[in-house]
Amino acid sequence: MKTVKAISLSLGELSSPVITRYQIGLIIHTLYKDKHYKGEALTLRNETATLRDVNHYVALLEEDGVISAPKQLPNHVYTLLGRTSWNEEEALCAIDPFCYLSHFSAMAHHGLTERMPVRLFVSSPGQKDWRHYAEERMRKDLGADFDEYLSNRMPRLVKIPAESIGNKAVHRFNSLHLGAYKTVRDRPIRVSSIGRTFLDMLRNPELCGGMPHVIEVYEEHAERYLRLITDEIDKHGQPIDKVRAGYILEERLNLENEAIKGWKQFAQRGGSRKLDPNNEYEPEWSDNWLLSINL
Repeated sequence: MKTVKAISLSLGELSSPVITRYQIGLIIHTLYKDKHYKGEALTLRNETATLRDVNHYVALLEEDGVISAPKQLPNHVYTLLGRTSWNEEEALCAIDPFCYLSHFSAMAHHGLTERMPVRLFVSSPGQKDWRHYAEERMRKDLGADFDEYLSNRMPRLVKIPAESIGNKAVHRFNSLHLGAYKTVRDRPIRVSSIGRTFLDMLRNPELCGGMPHVIEVYEEHAERYLRLITDEIDKHGQPIDKVRAGYILEERLNLENEAIKGWKQFAQRGGSRKLDPNNEYEPEWSDNWLLSINL
């Protein structure tokens, strides 16, 4: 079997909506090491693949129309023949394996807002941490071949710049909370959990439609998801997150459970604690939660 055909068939086995050079590099590396594709021998001169081989086969695949690089995607990201239908959320989660939909995009995904965000909001580790997770992933993918793969200058798993994708601008929020998301069933999408989405609303209301809209979402949905919200905030929230949540849930919505009762200890006199972290201090207070209601 011709190697380019084996690469094409291998690409077709991927479930990813779009394909990166790292994924192509892995396939080519594996075929060179095995010298077979599903039992059929491949005619290969070299024992291992190099970057030169990758460039050669990528050019052949593009020439044959097997892969293409549409302008709506970042550089070195491809679509596969017969699989040109993709959406921005799926594509970005494929391009950045450590990101997940968050903030306004997560609110829309979970049906918490009727507003449709014009930007795509995702959380992803900062560059240094991203490189650490990428190396871990590559070591897992390559096993004992890791050093050899790098010495042959094969494509690495890298954080691909994506200021926009498709018709949407991308807003990346640096976050280390990789466990704060779930994978959507039957779709290549990761999205922050319900509880984490409500916590993110308090921390960054400017990324969630503004604090007035956040209050509206809490008013409409918090009772339904109360246990998920309080469990997440109780475990991962900072004292100010608990005070803000306590004010909204107890004082505005008359909701209560043991977690909310426990958050009263974090209400402190003095200072300038504000409901909206981005607005100026206002001399209107919650006496119970010692919080400036600066809406």
